[in-house]
Amino acid sequence: MKLSVVILAAGRGTRMRSDLPKVAHRLAGRPMLAHVVETAERLKPAAIHVVYGHGGERVRAALRGAPVSWVEQARQLGTGHAVNQALPAIPDDHRVLVLYGDVPLVSAETLARLVEPNPQGVNLLTVTLDDPHGYGRIVRDDRGVQRIVEQKDASPRELAIKECNTGLLVAPAEPLRRWLGSLSNDNAQGEYYLTDIIERAVGEGLCVEAVSAADADEVQGCNDRVQLARLERAYQRRAAQRLMREGVALADPARFDLRGTLSTGRDCYLDVGCVFEGTVRLGHNVEIGPHCVIRNADIGDGCRIESHSVIDGARLAAECRIGPYARLRPGSELARGAKVGNFVETKQTRLGEGAKVNHLSYIGDAEVGAGTNIGAGTITCNYDGANKHRTEIGAGAFIGSGTQLVAPVRIGEGATIGAGSTIGKNAPADALTLTRAPQKSLRGWRRPRKNED
Repeated sequence: MKLSVVILAAGRGTRMRSDLPKVAHRLAGRPMLAHVVETAERLKPAAIHVVYGHGGERVRAALRGAPVSWVEQARQLGTGHAVNQALPAIPDDHRVLVLYGDVPLVSAETLARLVEPNPQGVNLLTVTLDDPHGYGRIVRDDRGVQRIVEQKDASPRELAIKECNTGLLVAPAEPLRRWLGSLSNDNAQGEYYLTDIIERAVGEGLCVEAVSAADADEVQGCNDRVQLARLERAYQRRAAQRLMREGVALADPARFDLRGTLSTGRDCYLDVGCVFEGTVRLGHNVEIGPHCVIRNADIGDGCRIESHSVIDGARLAAECRIGPYARLRPGSELARGAKVGNFVETKQTRLGEGAKVNHLSYIGDAEVGAGTNIGAGTITCNYDGANKHRTEIGAGAFIGSGTQLVAPVRIGEGATIGAGSTIGKNAPADALTLTRAPQKSLRGWRRPRKNED
């Protein structure tokens, strides 16, 4: 049977104390709902329907381009009512998997176990908790699962049950449509509960199977910022454990954040407080110092990134040395053995093999040849107030400290630029070029003093 997925994402999330819809709050750098959609995609369903309500435009904007169909729930009348809004678009011969936009850590492996058995009946994902407060309880007898009772409607005996409903289930579309049409809102919440379909299924003699989640973290929902923080750490703990199993050394797995994808070679070392965003690739034997941010970067074998550096949209060949406190902005490309030192910023710049920019410099829109040394405090003046211009520095050049290179300009191979120069014209190869006013000393000169009147 084909599978259709319905993701419930209409809740207001009042306990988040935010104008942002709950499912648009970020987990690992992405909206919670995006994680659920991505996991659902891995099941290769016929369609994914997202039921939205409060803040609908912001929810849709947060997932712009996602392969989903959007279904509005204009009035939030419960989970049963929400699923019913999506059913008109789902054929009778499909099975319907119901997920929740605020339960973002459920794995595709768990969902695959949920949808596999019992194709003609109902499958529930359950979890056994030491403290089941707030969850619906799974009520069984000797024939199996009979119904789900919500916390507010449960008797003292039912409240003692520790097997809990996660809300995730799969059911055949044709009877689901019928069951949802027969729901009543005569309960403590005055809502149409999706969970009430279990009694309907049992009443029709269909099998209701419970599939247990092995990891309670993956079925945790999010209702406030405290729970969101717990989910964040659970996500990061998983990511850290996966990396360590792949051979990465983490100084402290509790102080690691992944907000995208990270692939690594052998024997990489990540110090504390590092954040990885977007798509990042590390080669073999890469070392990242503490409190670095690495975003959409490709870092070659044997590179060393010292503390508090930001690598954003850059490509580094092998054996480069970066930082501390360096910033490589998008378009920075470093050849083998290049060095960008402390308090140096680069942007749209290529550094040749072995080139060095060691201290306190800005190199933007530039081509720097192999073996060139750029002294402290050097600036490429690449912006004239309207347009950007490029600086070209040939191989083996030496740029003295405190130099301003006013683009467009070319420094020839092997050229030497005297410290403190402002270079606005091309400098020839293998020559010393400098612009420096004559030094004067005025004897007998006195500093001005404040008027004491």
